[in-house]
Amino acid sequence: MSAAAVPAPERLDWFTDVIAQELVPTAIRSERVRDFWAEASVLDLGGVQVSSFEFSSLRSQRTAAHVRRSDPEQYQLGLVTTGAMSLAQNRGESGPFTGDLVLWDTSLPMESVAVPDVEAGRVRAIILSFPREAMPLRGARLERLLAQRIAGGYGMGAILAQYMKSLAAHAADCGPAELARLGTVAHDLVGACLAGQLGVQDELSPEARTRALLERIEVFVDHNLGDPELTPSAVAARHGISLRRLQQLFRDRGETVAAGIRRRRLERCRADLANPGLFGSPVHTVARRWGFTNASVFSRAFREAYGTSPTEFRHQAVQDALALALARNINEPCAPGTPGGVVRP
Repeated sequence: MSAAAVPAPERLDWFTDVIAQELVPTAIRSERVRDFWAEASVLDLGGVQVSSFEFSSLRSQRTAAHVRRSDPEQYQLGLVTTGAMSLAQNRGESGPFTGDLVLWDTSLPMESVAVPDVEAGRVRAIILSFPREAMPLRGARLERLLAQRIAGGYGMGAILAQYMKSLAAHAADCGPAELARLGTVAHDLVGACLAGQLGVQDELSPEARTRALLERIEVFVDHNLGDPELTPSAVAARHGISLRRLQQLFRDRGETVAAGIRRRRLERCRADLANPGLFGSPVHTVARRWGFTNASVFSRAFREAYGTSPTEFRHQAVQDALALALARNINEPCAPGTPGGVVRP
């Protein structure tokens, strides 16, 4: 949904209606009424909703009257990726936050202010909405977290923030069954993150703890693919579980932990070998960057995965890039005084 099709004087009212329909009714004001801009996308993940918004600076207030008029009885968790936002609810005050997470309850009045990084810029935010009754933690405890910043730069907060960004960027490409699974993971990560903030992880179900553990392992592996010492044993030790337990966790995924690490490393190598900006990096340098210390082992694994050697793949990628550049050069309009059809270097 975009304000592009809405006359400029009506865009703030349009966005207010969008927020009321997709989140909750609230009063919105802005100093940029004449050139207000907003975009929104909303996706249902089967009980969990992920919403992405981009908008000009604004102030919003959800009063007790708004709550009485409409209350979905949800918790909503916000992540601001560009600009800054502050939120007040239940005698709590988040202060300006960017990159961190903040929780609020739709059944309570609240106020918020959102400002861009630069004059006339825009704020970008991602919001997860989920039913209060679906949360495994008691509401009295969660009240302590309302309008409190949850660090998004480390631990479960970082994992959850990154997951929210991935949902906003890629979930729309998934089918219904995949969306339902993504919603389950989102719910488990939120529960694990909030339980960690309260120090009550034991209140989560074993299934929820297991899914959250798997997501932490996935993130750890992705962030350490370049370490040649990244092995199943190292992964198990880092997460305080036995190697046997780790293998059991991944049994239903159709590949072993070692095979998953190798596949991801090969995917990163393949992407770098096809990247024109890295054509100057030797093949063995690319391999080392992603944890392959033995050139022959890397070459054999690459050929088994993609049916060609790394050198042959790089050569083809270079030829494709040259052909694309030549085609673009030929199709460019000639500069004044340049003979038509001449390919300029």
